[in-house]
Amino acid sequence: MKKGFLILVIAAMFLSCQQEKKIEITASDYHKAVEQLTEVMVHDIFSPVVAARIYAYPNIAAYEVMSQNNPKYKSVEGQMKDYIPTPKPTSDNVNMELASLIAFMDVGRALIFSEDKMIKYRDSLYTIWEGQNKKEFEESKTYGLQVAQHVKDWMDGDNYKQTRTMPKYTVKSDEVSRWQPTPPLYMDGIEPHWDKIRPFVMDSAAQFKTKPHPAFDMSANSTFQKEVMEVYKLGGGGPEREGEEVEIAKFWDCNPYMSTTKGHLMFAVKKISPGGHWIGICKIACEKSNADYAKTVFAYTMTSVAIFDGFISCWEEKYSSNLIRPETLINKTIDENWFPVLQTPPFPEYPSGHSVVSGAASVVLTQIFGDNFAFDDTTELAYGLPVRSFKSFDDAAEEASISRMYGGIHYRAAIENGLEQGKNVGKFVAENLKLKN
Repeated sequence: MKKGFLILVIAAMFLSCQQEKKIEITASDYHKAVEQLTEVMVHDIFSPVVAARIYAYPNIAAYEVMSQNNPKYKSVEGQMKDYIPTPKPTSDNVNMELASLIAFMDVGRALIFSEDKMIKYRDSLYTIWEGQNKKEFEESKTYGLQVAQHVKDWMDGDNYKQTRTMPKYTVKSDEVSRWQPTPPLYMDGIEPHWDKIRPFVMDSAAQFKTKPHPAFDMSANSTFQKEVMEVYKLGGGGPEREGEEVEIAKFWDCNPYMSTTKGHLMFAVKKISPGGHWIGICKIACEKSNADYAKTVFAYTMTSVAIFDGFISCWEEKYSSNLIRPETLINKTIDENWFPVLQTPPFPEYPSGHSVVSGAASVVLTQIFGDNFAFDDTTELAYGLPVRSFKSFDDAAEEASISRMYGGIHYRAAIENGLEQGKNVGKFVAENLKLKN
């Protein structure tokens, strides 16, 4: 009897110790949460600029929690527009990594359509964590949700909701150089008021104006006409065309919604956004360098902020210049049967969004992981595309940029000037967002 009682006491003590064990949260857990958010975003279909917003705020929320008791990192307070101090934890029992992951998931959930998918993922983790250490889980959850709400309140002041009620883009068909809706869906111009969204670090949407594109002039041998002919020769032939240039174009396509027709049926092929591809590259760099949890959150935050501000800068110019796409112009003036390798996205041509955000992301990633950081880009494997290898982040950004000409959707000026614009944005973010002590 005494022996049996002793065994029960020991067992109870063992279970008690198990429950008091600290919940371990790793960089791998964070990567999985980001991937879950990406998966839902692909399902829900968000435009590239909105997708950038969905990545940025959850990462900032996670970063703000993580930085509260990590001496290597400091808050975004005083460095991002209108951000007021993050609430401090009131309990010593808060697991900051756990709380930051909870903050990430809660802000992410608020930004997508299919909340149920994120909630299901979250609740499966909640069950595990609660079983490991209920007290630590509850107090960490309370703090994580508090910071998440703090970030959401700040987020509500970025003018996004106001732009939902602003008028659609107006097409003026009498202006031959102006953007027109493109096949196959002839959609309205996406997010014509994105320049009104509050940047994180930039002074304004127009702070990094790109160089003007060559003057619209289709006379023989004009600079603009030569650029049109270059796209005509390099970017045509449709998706059935083969070769290295086409492989590059498809690898960097990142069109969240590509319409495909088979017979009488039309359906959507869903993919990640351009920003999502660079978020994937951030993950690859973190894993290759064995970045710990804190550095991982820091890297995602810097990358997503650079992409977000890059898109604001890019979109300000797109709807200022309103330049016609190659597909429209070539069909009207050169060859009515020509069509590009890639499907033309529904917004003005200049500059290339891929070039801008690739330039911005490459600068901050280089700052974090160093020059000549070689990596194998596996981001597109999930979408049936092979791995491509790069010598550096700059190397990847340059290929991402030129891919848009190979795809038949951008002129050379949009590519080269867009890449320069993006690098200027990235440099500004890297120099002015001082998150490391």
